[in-house]
Amino acid sequence: MFKKIKKTLPRLSYPTRPVRAGVEMIEEYIIPDKEKVQVLDSLYPFDPVPALTEMMYDLHEEKQFRVGEFRVLRGAAMDMLVSPYYFKSGGTVIDWMPPDFKPGGVLSRRIRGQSASLLTCSLGPRPSCH
Repeated sequence: MFKKIKKTLPRLSYPTRPVRAGVEMIEEYIIPDKEKVQVLDSLYPFDPVPALTEMMYDLHEEKQFRVGEFRVLRGAAMDMLVSPYYFKSGGTVIDWMPPDFKPGGVLSRRIRGQSASLLTCSLGPRPSCH
């Protein structure tokens, strides 16, 4: 049979620390504050790249956060730009919305360097369990 070849993307050049993600461990990069702008610019997939001081809305956590609070994790084959809520609710950069985004809304974002856009459709707020 044919064997799928998985491409492994290069790692960032920062040290990492192990962080528990459920029952597994994952590597988190230790990025100095003075280098966060460069890292964000290299990993953020949409235009325009937000400033570290901007607020974004995490679609999974349904909360706002300051962009400079981002974290970068090393997955099996690539680096992942995630929200500070990643370990609680799983929000990656794909789930970062403008601060005025409302659950149930739709957002189109242009992919950097492409003529294509990504359409994000929210199904609305999570039902609360009481």
